[in-house]
Amino acid sequence: MDFDITFTPEQERFRARVRSWLDAHAPKDFPDLADPVLLTEADYLKQRRLGRELGDEGWLYPTYPREYGGGGLSPPEALVIEQELDRLGFTLPPYYDSGGKLGAASIMVWGAEEQKARFLPPILKGRVRTWQLLTEPEAGSDLANVKTTAIRDGDAYLVNGQKIFVGSAHGADQSWMIVNTDPGGRRHQNLSWFIVPMDLPGVSWAPMDLLFAGNERGAASGLKQTVYFDNVRLPAFNLIGGENNGWKVAGTHLELEHGLMQTSLGRNQLMERVFRLCKERLRRGRPLASNPRTRDLLADMHVDAQIGRLFHLRNYWLQSTGRPISYEGPQAYLHMKRAALRTSKALHKILGPYALTTDPHWRLEDGHLETQQRGSIVAQHPGGTVEIQKVIMARALGVGRAAAGKPDGQG
Repeated sequence: MDFDITFTPEQERFRARVRSWLDAHAPKDFPDLADPVLLTEADYLKQRRLGRELGDEGWLYPTYPREYGGGGLSPPEALVIEQELDRLGFTLPPYYDSGGKLGAASIMVWGAEEQKARFLPPILKGRVRTWQLLTEPEAGSDLANVKTTAIRDGDAYLVNGQKIFVGSAHGADQSWMIVNTDPGGRRHQNLSWFIVPMDLPGVSWAPMDLLFAGNERGAASGLKQTVYFDNVRLPAFNLIGGENNGWKVAGTHLELEHGLMQTSLGRNQLMERVFRLCKERLRRGRPLASNPRTRDLLADMHVDAQIGRLFHLRNYWLQSTGRPISYEGPQAYLHMKRAALRTSKALHKILGPYALTTDPHWRLEDGHLETQQRGSIVAQHPGGTVEIQKVIMARALGVGRAAAGKPDGQG
């Protein structure tokens, strides 16, 4: 069976246009970095510039309506743009922007027209970069347990509390967050969803010194941070979806985060690196790939990668054709998380301690494989743990309930 994606002649003409445009606009000297925290400020600004130029074309978030800053394009045309960026080593968007990939969907679904007109164009055109503020010391997978409060005070809300494990090296212009607007209220019905300008008085942050930050430079650049709110006066206009309705609003972006925004339809650069390394690197005078056990492990890794690609290809087809989706997103996300661990173990068996070192004399593939070893462990937690993905799938399938429900608390 042929699972390749095919395109119409018109879409291939669009590809030629995109390729020509990228050849003229994409940075030519961009580093192939294993660890995003090692990105210099100058290279980050190159990413942002490319993002703004894509936004001017309507290609940064190509499927969003034109009136809000998108391109009004079809899913296949958006995939063409992704593939052409992937060819050059970039993603769409070329920098990670949680606001556009997740938060913009919640604004689109739940925001009033005036809010869409104000908040969406800067995000979708790349003028601002937006991050998410969800996790707290007492609220990780149990997101409904957030303690940060936002109490109404006239035409604003006073926000107090803290958020942890906040990403976005090089900072963010805005963030979107879940807070408690009714501390004595019923669980899930006391939360609200806000857009927060990060330059408001009373907002401060500090880097978190964590194992997966990689090194001193990584921790200092703020791979993960704690953000503090001290009587921050947040305009009431920035409340999306109504007071105490934040859990439903969050359901929109959580459904995307739980597998539906992970396309994984381009090149698998990790597999390319591993296969090349095993062909070129010698052990006792022979390539690593000449060992039958190594070939078995490489085959297992390849199968895992292809299964993940097919899961995401199915989800892409479901979304692009408007078909109903229930358990498929978290199923793909669960596979991706577990496959990352299996790949990590296979690499350790093939390469031994060399897979774990950052020593410049021994590091392999410019540190990409060592980063994968750390990242595979970390990947078990963001966007909902493995156990959370299983719970979402069970609820969508109706396991343990009389009838199947919608994912992420939307039903």
